[in-house]
Amino acid sequence: MSVETLNQIPPKVKICGITSLEDALAACDAGADAIGFNFAEEAKARDRYIDPDKALLIVDELPPFVMTVAVSVNEDADTLLEYLTFMDRVQLHGEEPDEVCDAIGSEAIKVFRVTPDFDVRAMEDYAAAGAYLLDAYAPDARGGTGKTFDWDVACCAVALGKPLILAGGLTPDNVAEAVRRVRPYAVDTAGGVESAPGKKDHAKLRSFIDNAKRALLAAG
Repeated sequence: MSVETLNQIPPKVKICGITSLEDALAACDAGADAIGFNFAEEAKARDRYIDPDKALLIVDELPPFVMTVAVSVNEDADTLLEYLTFMDRVQLHGEEPDEVCDAIGSEAIKVFRVTPDFDVRAMEDYAAAGAYLLDAYAPDARGGTGKTFDWDVACCAVALGKPLILAGGLTPDNVAEAVRRVRPYAVDTAGGVESAPGKKDHAKLRSFIDNAKRALLAAG
C-alpha cells in the first residue's frame, strides 16, 4: 500500500499506559485498535507500569482483533522475544541498537524522540522495524510527558514510507488537527486520556478516538 493510500484512511488508535482490565475494555469499547502495556521499570514513577504477568491476564480478556503492544526500554532481544509470546508487538522506547531491532523484525515498533536537531534520515537505520513512532523529547522521561513537538518533522517521517505512529502530547482537543496535518498511520496517547496517572478517563477515551477517526472526514 502506498503512502498516499495510507494517508487517505482514518488512523489507527493506540491507547497506552493501560494498567487495569476496566480501562483496557473501555478503550476497546470506544474503538481502540491497539492497547499498550508499559513494562519499563521507569514507568513506575508515573504509575503506568504493569507487571507482564498481570498484563497477560488482561490480554486474555480482550476482544478479538485488538492489537497488544509491550512497551520496553533497552531490553535485550531475548526478553523482547519472550514478550512476543503473549503480545503482538514490542515498542522499543530506549536507545536500543539497530541489531536488536533487526532481531525482532517487523514485530518491532521503534520509537524516536524528537529533539531540536532531530534528523529524520537516522530513522532508516532501523528499517527492519514494522513501524516507527515519533514522540516528544524530555530529558527526564521517555514518553507520556504530555509535550508535543514540531509536527512538520512527523510529516517528513511519513514520507519515508514506513507506517508512522504519532505520539507526544496528543489529547481529545488536538488529535484531529494532528491527524489532518500529519496523516499518520496511527496516533498514540497515554496521559492525554487520563483522570490521574495510570487511570483512564473513559469519556476522554471516547472523545479522543472519535475525534481521531473522524478527522479526515471533517477535512473532506
